[in-house]
Amino acid sequence: MLTALGVAALTFMMMMYAAEGRGPRFTLLFAVGCALSSAYGFAAGAWPFGAVEAIWTFVALRRYVVRRRVAT
Repeated sequence: MLTALGVAALTFMMMMYAAEGRGPRFTLLFAVGCALSSAYGFAAGAWPFGAVEAIWTFVALRRYVVRRRVAT
């Protein structure tokens, strides 16, 4: 079950990354995907992966804020 969660989280994350050019909301969804991947990493006991994905979550959230300001 945990492996299926990981595959789903990573697939969602990569799909949102590929769609980021379509608008700021996809950047926000990419951040959600990173957070899900981080949760999977910690749950699976792979804390370095979880930590890196947590950092990417904050990077993506920052990019979302910047892109949203530019879009308005």
